[in-house]
Amino acid sequence: MEGSGGGASPSSAPVKQYLQEFSKLFQYYLDKSTPHSAYRWIGTLVMASIYVLRIVYVQGFYVVSYGLGIYLLNLLIGFLSPLVDPELDPSNSPLLPTKGSDEFKPFIRRLPEFKFWYSFTKALCIAFVMTFFSPFDVPVFWPILLCYWFVLFVLTMRRQVAHMIKYKYIPFNLGKQKYSGKKSSAGSSGSRAD
Repeated sequence: MEGSGGGASPSSAPVKQYLQEFSKLFQYYLDKSTPHSAYRWIGTLVMASIYVLRIVYVQGFYVVSYGLGIYLLNLLIGFLSPLVDPELDPSNSPLLPTKGSDEFKPFIRRLPEFKFWYSFTKALCIAFVMTFFSPFDVPVFWPILLCYWFVLFVLTMRRQVAHMIKYKYIPFNLGKQKYSGKKSSAGSSGSRAD
């Protein structure tokens, strides 16, 4: 019996090769998009707008949107949190500077921006595809879900901001700080009278 050595069938080989080539091409374009964060987020916001228009047009799939909102809130918390939470690991020395005399340590996110964007976009695409299948259109009273999501958002963000204040960190890069040098006085401006 030749060919029955447990290998893949000959008909699946082209499909497997096609999937590998598609995966490589997808990863290539994903890698090329990495430094262009503004364009990536603009594209994601356009997709989110299309998703919202789809939900408004079909007037349904509110449970899918609620699940998407909870997932995105979870991603946002990971994006705003430090890699090592000083509250959970008090045995080590503080990883974030707490005094002016402490050594500067950059803020390292638990969820990097690229992974945040990628997970956000992937979840949005999955939710969008789900809106084309009627089993996911569970009839609910959507204002209750919306109010509950806003309550969760406010409580979660309040806790996160309190954590940021307590450990004195800002999870956003406000640009490179510039040294202005010594300020010169008006008398020593360097101009000479001729």
